[in-house]
Amino acid sequence: MANCAINSCTRLDPIDKAGLEALIKAGKQNPDVIKTLKCRTVAEGKFRHANYIRTLPAYIVDEPPTLLGEDTAPNPSEAVLAALGSCIAVGIHANAIAQNIVITKLEVELEGDLNITAVWGTGDLGEKPLGFTDVRVKVDLQSNAQKSTNDALVAHALKYSPVANTLLRNVNLEVK
Repeated sequence: MANCAINSCTRLDPIDKAGLEALIKAGKQNPDVIKTLKCRTVAEGKFRHANYIRTLPAYIVDEPPTLLGEDTAPNPSEAVLAALGSCIAVGIHANAIAQNIVITKLEVELEGDLNITAVWGTGDLGEKPLGFTDVRVKVDLQSNAQKSTNDALVAHALKYSPVANTLLRNVNLEVK
């Protein structure tokens, strides 16, 4: 929504439909392609970390004061929620463009519950689930389509979200 106030746009700026169609075609022609994403995390002191992805400026992650950080950026768990929200929004937007649906508003609100008493393995180490136990997602989608079509867009985006699928299934995690 570049160059407009939060509620003054009549549509969400669309992505390049021809570019989307090219991505769709490439994905169908080469369905087994795997892309490896990379991030380098550098501890800066206290609980602040700079994360370097591609050639972008550092993505900072910190902890709030209640977790002994300086509150300069989202904490790691909040970054997971942000990644999920953004991934769902990208999926909704791409599928809307593919179906010639004009989005006028798209907001994804997320909240997640986690027990932090283990304090990164230094606190209460009793048996309990670590990480998010529940995540709730609320999508506010307004478009020129019917509610049932909007609901289908959201369900489809969730089904094909790489971040949602990472959270929903076991992932091989190797630490060297």
